[in-house]
Amino acid sequence: MEKKIAVVTGASSGIGRCTAIALRDMGCKVYDLSRRNIPIENVTHIKTDVTPESDVASAAKTIADTEGRVDILVNCAGFGISGAVEFTTTEEAKSQFEVNFFGTVTVTRVFLPYMREQGSGRIVNISSVAAVAHIPFQTYYSASKAAIESYTSCLDNEVKIYGVRATAVEPGDICTEFTAARQKSFAGDDVYGGRISRSVAGMEKDEEKGMSPEVAGRYIAKVALRKKVKPVCAIGMSYKLLSVLCKTFPCSFRNFVVGLLYAK
Repeated sequence: MEKKIAVVTGASSGIGRCTAIALRDMGCKVYDLSRRNIPIENVTHIKTDVTPESDVASAAKTIADTEGRVDILVNCAGFGISGAVEFTTTEEAKSQFEVNFFGTVTVTRVFLPYMREQGSGRIVNISSVAAVAHIPFQTYYSASKAAIESYTSCLDNEVKIYGVRATAVEPGDICTEFTAARQKSFAGDDVYGGRISRSVAGMEKDEEKGMSPEVAGRYIAKVALRKKVKPVCAIGMSYKLLSVLCKTFPCSFRNFVVGLLYAK
């Protein structure tokens, strides 16, 4: 059987790296599109920044010319910021969306014509349980992931007639270098009675005790290779339950519970 061609953005670290490895181990030929070249055996790296369309288009053309097709696209590239809405600048908020949301949009839009023309393809966009749990002091991260879920569901309905399916995957707390790399702002912490620093410290403690990226990567790879998949999937039973509860219970109750956990 011919190997499937898989493209993973943000595969230099964390979930993206583990997803690329898992897809390779499941028999795919994998391309890593990321800014840093941290070699993975039998995975081809193409230096790519997901925000300029020219970078992405060049990488896509190289892969399409070499392989003749693209079967799987996993959008993992992203980063996080934290801080109070009142003290987060519009520029900082835009930078969060520029990578997490519009990076996903740009990469998808560039690769989609190849999939549509070949009549098949699977697009997996990495969201977060923050998309439905709406984490205070991670407002713009939560909003960018919620945008990804809406975008992915709309996209799936637009392209499924061409044999292309899109799904969003919601990881929960994952123990990766994402935690240390988060751009934290404690501006206004004195005004907010220390709630910004306490909340972020609590979130990061949960992340440090979270699921391994290898488990998350294998799950995402399996989703990418399934014949049928839901528009939105959460990783792990506890997060599947959390996701369902957040979508089922009244918004006021959900916000009350999340506030008790993360806005003390």
